[in-house]
Amino acid sequence: MITIRQANDRGSANFGWLDSNHSFSFGSYYDPQHMGFASLRVINEDKIAPSRGFDTHGHRDMEIITYVLSGALEHKDSIGNGSVICPGDVQRMSAGTGIRHSEYNASKTEPVHLLQIWIQPNEFGITPSYEETHFNLEDTRNSLTLIGSNDAREGSVKIHQAIDLYAAVLADGQSVEHSLSQGRVAWLQVARGSVLLNDEMLTAGDGAAIEQEAIVTLMGTSAEAEVLLFDMADNADARG
Repeated sequence: MITIRQANDRGSANFGWLDSNHSFSFGSYYDPQHMGFASLRVINEDKIAPSRGFDTHGHRDMEIITYVLSGALEHKDSIGNGSVICPGDVQRMSAGTGIRHSEYNASKTEPVHLLQIWIQPNEFGITPSYEETHFNLEDTRNSLTLIGSNDAREGSVKIHQAIDLYAAVLADGQSVEHSLSQGRVAWLQVARGSVLLNDEMLTAGDGAAIEQEAIVTLMGTSAEAEVLLFDMADNADARG
């Protein structure tokens, strides 16, 4: 079963310096039908104006993944980390008992376009931690590349949850296939371009909940499509 969450149906907020779309309830956007999926709690697509960003603020007990699509994002946090992440970088912050951080567009001239993802952890009250890794964008072309996992295998960032996060860039007509084990569900987020998910067409900004499907087949239907695929334990209690 595939349930599509169309881009135009997402919540939105525009503050001038920030244009944000919310796949699930976030901030002032509340929809009891869209509180998350399995352990996935937030997918925000953010476009931040040059030299602008989020002032220092706090989080607790959440796994926060930042995936930059274009531009550069500067990060600083209360446990001593500071860096600039660009396309090809994956950032993971485990808020645990509490962490404060800021996020700013590192450019004075160009916007930054990113996905910020929140995942409910499988353990609360852990020591806050930070990790980032760089993957070769060419490795994602017409292939699913593991960028986050619970066991940090294949150089992926460690996520404190039973989840595997994959990235792929698909050319028109190119396809990849992914198997879902029993008791697993998936969420597909289309970052740019368009893809055919099994028999369903999705375009940029669309998401899809995938349940009771043994095989997930993705085929690019635009010059270039970029997607994230979340393979997760089926946890109905985490859906809200």
